[in-house]
Amino acid sequence: MTPPTPIPPAIAERRATFRRLHESGFFVIPNPWDVGTARYLRSLGFKALATTSSGFAFSHGLPDADWAVPRDASLEHIRSIASAVDLPINADFESGYAHSPHEVAENVRLCVATGVAGLSIEDATGNANRPLYDLALAQERIRAARQAIGSSGVLLTARAECFLTGHPDPLREALRRLAAYAEAGADVLYAPGASAREEVEAIVRMAHPLPVNVLVSGSVPLSLPALEQMGVRRVSTGSALARAAWTGFLAAARGIAVDHTMAGLDHITPYDEINDFFRKDRANIAIAEADRSS
Repeated sequence: MTPPTPIPPAIAERRATFRRLHESGFFVIPNPWDVGTARYLRSLGFKALATTSSGFAFSHGLPDADWAVPRDASLEHIRSIASAVDLPINADFESGYAHSPHEVAENVRLCVATGVAGLSIEDATGNANRPLYDLALAQERIRAARQAIGSSGVLLTARAECFLTGHPDPLREALRRLAAYAEAGADVLYAPGASAREEVEAIVRMAHPLPVNVLVSGSVPLSLPALEQMGVRRVSTGSALARAAWTGFLAAARGIAVDHTMAGLDHITPYDEINDFFRKDRANIAIAEADRSS
């Protein structure tokens, strides 16, 4: 039997740090969509980051649907983010890029090998006629992902996509599914789209003592302090930061094309501010690498 590949100390420490973040307190895990945004978010003091399948897809001219971004391209993107910053990274690994539990497990092993500290698996099928996997299969997929992660220290987030797929009773079904995923070995529970206070409170109650992630893409209906008081452990931004960037781009580009005005460029961030940040960031990386090699 081939012995497991040793985990590099830096990656093991990030995984341990990520696990500690989920044991108590409250934190926001924003979602960069490339190396530049990951490094800037790190500079702001965030304790961990997460990839965004939609942000990455949009930047490559693709929709966030039906595995439009191939598995290997996604893995390389995840690896690039995990290598770009010395922070724990949670991978948005969609539905595992496979249907069967066996194939999900194989793909999860590949994702773990990118150096991530966590990854999420969702239960959406991509099929409009049957948008969610049958619960027994969905639970088995989570169990397979858990087994594939093994003793690597990577945290497994299980996502119930009921709110995003038009389920007629999304809260009740999400609670049923998340309970099954907890039993299958999930470390973190997540029902993206749950936003009303009663929905979030019900999920937190059911999940206890497991931590809950909530997707937030604006200042309403629930503020960050309110979510913290409700017992939410982690807040992610999903595609929101990428869409914020797209919002500025679209407004400026449409202004030029349609209204023949450059007004959309009047208040943009100065070139020097961005360039100087990356100049200093590059220098800091070089210093850190020199220290590690000495």
